[in-house]
Amino acid sequence: MSALLRAELLKLRTTRTFLVLAGLAAGLSMILAGLGAGFEDDPTPARLAEIFNSNLSSIFVLILAIVGITGEWRHRTITSSLLAGPDRTRFLASKTLAYAAAGLVMAVVVSAGITVVGFAVLVIRDLPTPQLGDLLEIYARNACVTMLLGALGVGIGAVIRNQAFAIVAIFVAAFVVEPAIAALLPDAGRFAPLTVLPSALTDTPESQSGFDDEVLIAPGLAALAMLAWIGVWFAAGAALLHTRDVD
Repeated sequence: MSALLRAELLKLRTTRTFLVLAGLAAGLSMILAGLGAGFEDDPTPARLAEIFNSNLSSIFVLILAIVGITGEWRHRTITSSLLAGPDRTRFLASKTLAYAAAGLVMAVVVSAGITVVGFAVLVIRDLPTPQLGDLLEIYARNACVTMLLGALGVGIGAVIRNQAFAIVAIFVAAFVVEPAIAALLPDAGRFAPLTVLPSALTDTPESQSGFDDEVLIAPGLAALAMLAWIGVWFAAGAALLHTRDVD
């Protein structure tokens, strides 16, 4: 298992996709933080939290994970990967752990960029800055969500092998299906894994998330629900991987 995990981490370190998506996540997040700090005239603790919560790493690591697992079929590297590690469940587990780790790295990098830009703009404008403890809590929650979505993306990509379809499907689910379910069926929508649960886990305010407080469950329960979703997708992906011809 450790050898498989090292191999997956090596793939991540040597692929341009990770660097490109991490760069995009950092760049866009820094722009959002800079704009938020630049246009903020009443930096209350809640408003400062929104500025430094402008972390887009979770959606980018979800895409990265889907690209990583579906790319095994797209580029026909799945055969050589399974020859190196014939146990298909362990192969999928190593990818899941690797992309969770990638999510952690991406979240830390993006958080560092947000901190630099946000503090710089606020200090230049002679405005208050957030407390260190508040920042660490925000960044820890974002890192947790990013790791969980990285793991979830592997399971989704293992079930939906078509790369383009999988990516389009998650965007449709995140921006159309889940918000509609949350609005029409809040009891079911509160367990939506791409938008509602991450918002609950990061304690994102309604002004940013778009979801009523009544829909968002406690962060601890949200984390457990996310783990359950990861388990379901992982089990489905592992079952399909065992039945699929990879030649």
